[in-house]
Amino acid sequence: MEEIVQEFGTREKESDPSRTAELIAMRRATESMRPEGERICYDPYAVRFINPAFLRAIHENPEAARAKAAEVARTFPGLAGSILARVRFFDDFVANAAATGIRQLVILGAGYDTRAYRTPGLEGNIQVFEVDHPLTQQPKKEKIREIFGSLPAHVAYVPADLGRDSLTDGLAKAGYDRTEKTLYILEGLVMYLPPAVVDGILSFIAENSGTGSIILFDYYPLSLVNGMDQREIARNLREFSARAGEPVRFGVPDNEISPFLEGRGFCNTRNICEAEYRALYFHGSNAGRATTDLITFAIAEVP
Repeated sequence: MEEIVQEFGTREKESDPSRTAELIAMRRATESMRPEGERICYDPYAVRFINPAFLRAIHENPEAARAKAAEVARTFPGLAGSILARVRFFDDFVANAAATGIRQLVILGAGYDTRAYRTPGLEGNIQVFEVDHPLTQQPKKEKIREIFGSLPAHVAYVPADLGRDSLTDGLAKAGYDRTEKTLYILEGLVMYLPPAVVDGILSFIAENSGTGSIILFDYYPLSLVNGMDQREIARNLREFSARAGEPVRFGVPDNEISPFLEGRGFCNTRNICEAEYRALYFHGSNAGRATTDLITFAIAEVP
């Protein structure tokens, strides 16, 4: 486990750029290199957010890279598959929402998410707000300028530490309209936030979004976070996250997503478990790829 943490690096302090953002970009980039008929998701920009030195090391030492990938797969069985399913499901959901009536898209903890730049129907039609810590957001903005020549007009960048800064103030300054139907995306985020911060975010969305607005996020079960789940993968996830400087802090009580969200002002909750996303994406040449039941997606509406 220590070797894996050292390989991917750690955050020395909370204000450092997120290592998780780069790791997830690497997952998307690797999957995007597979043939079109075999890949779960596709992101042509993900590779641009990976440290060039790391890419060179992979190119120069392919056998060592394959050995490291195999070690990661043994340590976290099925995690990569579920992360890729999450990317694809969120991609599909955003594209469908863009075609069926949302007016705003808010991406909380945006990291190196590239949906604002690759989803058909967003530019010119939907205002996107990317919210993230400034020390992660700034290098992303620099990379976006490098890729496209300038920052796209349909994307507003909202620098914010979600544990400290006001979403109300930050989004308002960026032009957010609380009366519009909005889609909120929280991908790979809530598990790293304190429960009180998660409650604050949910409260903001429920109270400051137009009727019919939607929240989409993924979550861990509380049993993983509090240590009750003693399976090896659960222990490894807790240990890796802590050593990497981004410990898991929040989980939804097991099998209670509907009452959890209804108690916070949402309705029409839908839970997307491992079996459902496997049925969507893991067939044909991908039928044998592993996933894990520790990653679940939730969708809910603002009444």
